Amino acid sequence: MTATWEKKEGNEGVLTVTVPAEKVDKALDQAFKKVVKQINVPGFRKGKVPRPIFEQRFGVEALYQDAVDILLPEAYGEAIDETGINPVAQPEVSVTQIEKGKDFIFDATVTVEPEVELGEYKGLKIEKQETELTDEELQESIDHSLGHLAEMVVKEDGAVENGDTVNIDFSGSVDGEEFEGGQAEGYDLEVGSGSFIPGFEEQLEGMKTGEEKDVVVTFPEEYHAEELAGKEATFKTKVNEIKYKEVPELTDEVANELDSNAETVDEYKENLRKRLSEQKATEAENTEKEEAINKATDNTTIDIPEAMVNTELDRMIQEFGQRIQQQGLDLQTYYQISGQNEEQLREQMKDDAEQRVKTNLTLTAIADAENVEVSDEDIDKELEKMSEQFNISVEDIKSTLGNTDIVKNDVRIQKVIDLLRDNAKYVESTKED
Repeated sequence: MTATWEKKEGNEGVLTVTVPAEKVDKALDQAFKKVVKQINVPGFRKGKVPRPIFEQRFGVEALYQDAVDILLPEAYGEAIDETGINPVAQPEVSVTQIEKGKDFIFDATVTVEPEVELGEYKGLKIEKQETELTDEELQESIDHSLGHLAEMVVKEDGAVENGDTVNIDFSGSVDGEEFEGGQAEGYDLEVGSGSFIPGFEEQLEGMKTGEEKDVVVTFPEEYHAEELAGKEATFKTKVNEIKYKEVPELTDEVANELDSNAETVDEYKENLRKRLSEQKATEAENTEKEEAINKATDNTTIDIPEAMVNTELDRMIQEFGQRIQQQGLDLQTYYQISGQNEEQLREQMKDDAEQRVKTNLTLTAIADAENVEVSDEDIDKELEKMSEQFNISVEDIKSTLGNTDIVKNDVRIQKVIDLLRDNAKYVESTKED
């Protein structure tokens, strides 16, 4: 077999492949053995028609398509290896010659992985992230945790305040006429949650239990119900009950409830500070890595083939479907609820898909330029980490993956990301506290 590669415009080219005649004749023999089982010829049992009779009746041409199907996959694979190209999509194949006793010749128009022109990726200016946990951040976390233990208490006296939960009856109208979905009784609403039309919740503040009031608001111009968009509405509203959150004090008992490993408030704070400090350091490292990746990618020039973007979009749609499945939805149900179809969702995701492809190509090109290698020890360490993270044995992980190529590539890319971060020039954060 011989193969030649002719590069065309952009990321396409033509692969011309020639398969020797002897292989063609063997493929025709295989094709005949398959086809003869499926035909009926008077005077012969099914599958027992002699080859000469078959060719006389149907012509040898009847075997050509099956022969092509037999020859093509192997020949195309060998041609790729021989020419060293990296296809990123299925080829468009055009058969030039298929004939008994002659070579099989075909052209394959192939989209290949693009050339990557790396820009600056060492010495990138990266904003240094703060890693030290402040007392304010610690207290904010404590308050948040205590908030989960808060009990709702009826406010016997006093007025509605931001953060209170009110039970209300309301009836909305536009130009004196009620509209669908604008009425409810015994509705619980947390004031300040932003659940209602802008301006509604703020006007409840100061009201008392049993009080009634006309709340006047204007629907946003982009409101989903077009017949209400931009219109002024009046809601006759009555406050039935007001509740507020009663947050417990942080005592030793409460501290133990929040953290079973803490017997006292001091132990709880110490454990929490350690955990939050580790979390903040990890987040800072990830933020710095992300900035380094984005800048290296932005500095890279690539003509990305549409086929690679489409493949990435397929992957992203699949990932999205798996995520919503965990919420009890499937893609078809999501499309019905959102009013979108797959084409619109793909268009929405397209920019992210292009960025993903460009990032992956950039990091791979840097790995090649820097001769980044992954040892068996590196792979074993990553497998051990995965085993601890997912509580699955290393053997089961290997069995699921089939081979460790994916793990090897992930480790290689992670080494590149570490290289970018280690060689970056850090500047102080410009964010204001």
